[in-house]
Amino acid sequence: MNVLVAYFSASGETKKLAETLAAVVGGDLFEIRPEVPYTTADLDWRDKTSRSTLEMNDTACRPPVAGTVEDMDRYDTIYIGFPIWWYEAPRIIHTFLERYDLTGKTVIPFATSGGSGMGNTDAILRQTAKTAAWKPGKRLPAGASAQEVAAWVKSLNA
Repeated sequence: MNVLVAYFSASGETKKLAETLAAVVGGDLFEIRPEVPYTTADLDWRDKTSRSTLEMNDTACRPPVAGTVEDMDRYDTIYIGFPIWWYEAPRIIHTFLERYDLTGKTVIPFATSGGSGMGNTDAILRQTAKTAAWKPGKRLPAGASAQEVAAWVKSLNA
């Protein structure tokens, strides 16, 4: 089975978790990078005019992604990681999902958060990539150990 661990990390926290997950599952890593990197001001969720706030208030927003996954067809399972923004995945995750035909692929979200849970993230993402086979997402600490991550992965196949 070929596994891809794709992730968007605004502050580096989700990247740490993605690296641990990739090591646990033996998957390839792909960073979902915005064409225009986010600045600290862009990420200020308290500012109603910040880029991230404006994006999250517009459900149709699709920030452009820099780069593509080469040969996406070879992957059977795709873990997709992100920080929770406003109780859901950042809009750039939708851009990524819409870029590929995920028919028949297993997609498994994972997230980091400073305190909020997954909210309606699973249901929202499933609407973006309806032809994928989805497994329930999970919020994990960025510093989760390999053992914690492995236990979660094992629970997906139980």
